[in-house]
Amino acid sequence: MQRSTGDGAGITSGSLARRLGVSPTTLRSWDQRYDLGPAGRGHGRHRRWSPRDVAMLEDMCRLTAAGIPPAEAARVAKERAGGARREVAASEETFLQEGAPDDAARGATHVEGPAEAPPLPSLGTVRAECRGLARAAFRLDSGALQEQLETFVRRHGVITAWEELMAPALHAIGRTWESSGERYIEVEHLLAWHVSTTLRNARFLLDPPPAPRDDKAVLLACVPGEQHTLPLEAVSAALLDAGRSVRMLGAAVPTEALLSAVRRTGPATVMLWAQTRSLADAPLASHLLRTAWGPRGARQRPALYLVGPGWRGTTVEGAVHPQGLREAVALLEPGPRR
Repeated sequence: MQRSTGDGAGITSGSLARRLGVSPTTLRSWDQRYDLGPAGRGHGRHRRWSPRDVAMLEDMCRLTAAGIPPAEAARVAKERAGGARREVAASEETFLQEGAPDDAARGATHVEGPAEAPPLPSLGTVRAECRGLARAAFRLDSGALQEQLETFVRRHGVITAWEELMAPALHAIGRTWESSGERYIEVEHLLAWHVSTTLRNARFLLDPPPAPRDDKAVLLACVPGEQHTLPLEAVSAALLDAGRSVRMLGAAVPTEALLSAVRRTGPATVMLWAQTRSLADAPLASHLLRTAWGPRGARQRPALYLVGPGWRGTTVEGAVHPQGLREAVALLEPGPRR
């Protein structure tokens, strides 16, 4: 028996699949296995998905992306959708009894529906949570992005979150807009914003860190001209979780400002990030290693860590070249980390 949706013609399965970032085969499988099909069908065998159906499937995507088994996610999504339908039915009954408000009272305006989402990029062999994060990013679903990122950090810690969730998703989405004429930049920007927010709040998501070993903070900075800060933000979050004091100077720190900060704060360690080889400044690194502070006879110099792919192939005598976030944090905080 055909069910009436009351929501107009709806959208096709192909359009819905692109919007959700899943394949049409997945939609058919969810329909067959969990009865998550459209409430009504068009003429013939063509399926049409109403706004209520779409909301139910978006809920299903959020739940599975959070790691909930599909069968349980489907049960919860249908239960929530049923509750929403009951609320709508109650509203319709009120409408029939009291009449509709006029347009002026509603302040009604025409709002176009959301555009279809692009297909997901190829992620290769990654965790299921990474695929869920990418789907949420392509849906521009801010709530799901923040929830998934925070949940993963709580469960696995900062280092694993960066290596196995955040960085792979960012790289895959970056490749997508680079290969598509710079379309979908908004997807990468939204994901980057939520990754940055999560990293800056990571210390509040995890157990309280141990007291700092000393009062000499690790000074973090990007080389002049370098705008990529997310990897350095991950270093900062991991060091704070390890109980180290951190001073983050951020993107594109001018040479004189960086040298001044070193002389003024006397850090035990300076970490200098370079994403690209063209910005990796070996003379600046050598200058930092010679920069000293303190009274005569007790002058001190910082240890220098050169981090990021831009430093590959560059040799600076006396500097340390960690191979990734995990090694950089381990060198500063011995012992197993999350």
